[in-house]
Parts: sequence; C-alpha cells; structure tokens
Amino acid sequence: MGFLKTILIVLLVYYLLKILAKWFAPKLFKYAAKKTEEHFKEQFEGFAGQQTQEEEQIGDVIIDRKTTKKKNSSKNVGEYIDFEEIE
Repeated sequence: MGFLKTILIVLLVYYLLKILAKWFAPKLFKYAAKKTEEHFKEQFEGFAGQQTQEEEQIGDVIIDRKTTKKKNSSKNVGEYIDFEEIE
C-alpha cells in the first residue's frame, strides 16, 4: 500500500507542477524579457549619450582630411643583375 501511495503522490506533484508551469511560465518569461529589455535600453542610452555629447551641433560642417605622404622614389633603385639558368 505504501508503494501505491508514493506513486500517487509523485504523479499528483508532477501534474500539479505541469499545471502551475502552464500558468506561470509565460508570466515568468515576460518578466525576464522585460528586465532584459530594460537592461539593454540602459546600456544603449549610455552608449548613445556618449556619442551625442561628442557630436557637433546639427548643421556644422566637419571635413576630416587624410594626410597623404608623398613617396620619395627615385628611378635609381639599385643595380640590375641578369640571372641565367644553369643546367
């Protein structure tokens, strides 16, 4: 009789947990998604805040030019050696 009682209790607990999971799992996932979204918004606002402080005002024209180095190449590079194949 004790064995049947144990099996019955295990089955009741299993089905009770299944029912509770159906009710509370969506709410739990929504809560976790909401918290994650808030965390990412905070991170993004911090990142976006840094960029807006560094940016110039709207309408300002900024020209960034790359420095170009002139290559100092001479036509006299070195001595030319003609190689021949030896068989």
